Amino acid sequence: MFSGSKCVQPAWLRLFVTAAAACAGGFFFSVLNIPVPWLLGPMAVVLFLSKLPRSQMYWPQSLRNTGLIIVGYTIGLAFTMETFYQIGSQLPMMIGLTMLLLLFSGFMAFGFASLSGVSLPTALTGSIPGGLSQMVTLAEEEKQIDITIVTFMQVTRIILIMFLVPVLAVSPLFTDGDAASGGSSVQTAASWDGLFPSALLFLGLCLTAAWTGQKLRLPTSYMLAPMLVMIGVTLTGLQAPALPVVITNGAQLLIGTYFGLLLRPEQLQKKARIGALTVAGGVVLIAGAFSLSLILEHLHHVSPATALLSLAPGGMDQMGIIGREVNADISIVICYQLFRILFIFIAVPPILRWLFKWIRKREALKT
Repeated sequence: MFSGSKCVQPAWLRLFVTAAAACAGGFFFSVLNIPVPWLLGPMAVVLFLSKLPRSQMYWPQSLRNTGLIIVGYTIGLAFTMETFYQIGSQLPMMIGLTMLLLLFSGFMAFGFASLSGVSLPTALTGSIPGGLSQMVTLAEEEKQIDITIVTFMQVTRIILIMFLVPVLAVSPLFTDGDAASGGSSVQTAASWDGLFPSALLFLGLCLTAAWTGQKLRLPTSYMLAPMLVMIGVTLTGLQAPALPVVITNGAQLLIGTYFGLLLRPEQLQKKARIGALTVAGGVVLIAGAFSLSLILEHLHHVSPATALLSLAPGGMDQMGIIGREVNADISIVICYQLFRILFIFIAVPPILRWLFKWIRKREALKT
């Protein structure tokens, strides 16, 4: 990943430089006591350095996937049978709030299309929250959609959410009552003693689950499949070891570095207008999610941080990491995020295809 250089450095050197920059970013953010430092620090530093002339930073997707497997493992340990009873009672609320958030995103897409001049199908595809891979795939299949704009909108919103939501979640507005939120959100990091050899068995299970989930095309399979396996392990009464903090921090670094290299504004036309509208839209969407989180907080008596992270229009992996760091009820957060992802993967593409077909017919009648 570079610009303005004819001399391509070896992949190992580019990887080493990127890793060094990511570690420096994580350390710097941790010294400054910034929330989720080992996720946000690498992302911010790598994002900045990758835009410099002659930059050749490199981070393979396999490293991101490794981080997701570790996150899935740790989140799976937080689920109990009591958690499932609690989730079952909230299913109607999950459906209702998910629909409201998606409708809110749809109205924002209409505004974005009219102000930016991009096509409505492009604006709609770029505005769906939490479905980066699925929406980019859909954009590739539809000729009237600008895939560059869709990718930019999705990635920009994710990065914006990953910076703003942790700051909100640790602010006084959201920390009141978190300690008493109950549930299984607090996952105590272990020491290295007693980690092996049992950790190797569970690691093998998680790797096998991730491979199987990828073959089955599960959404966010590298996180979801290990998480489901570890939920099963926990419910059977087996004792899986918690991971030392250096491993969980390392997983955040692997994920954050990957996201830092995703944003490519240089490929856009109308950079200033589309960039400004995308950032503004992301802020408005977070505000809308905050409004909906107040409903969840008061009707189901969850903590403010848990409610916000459950409805934040990011991804399940990012919100799971943030929830674990701020002691939110991770099981509730993950289930709300997972429900929205499954809904987006299963129901949204057919709905959008039907809508795009209807738009094409209207445009054909006008001409």
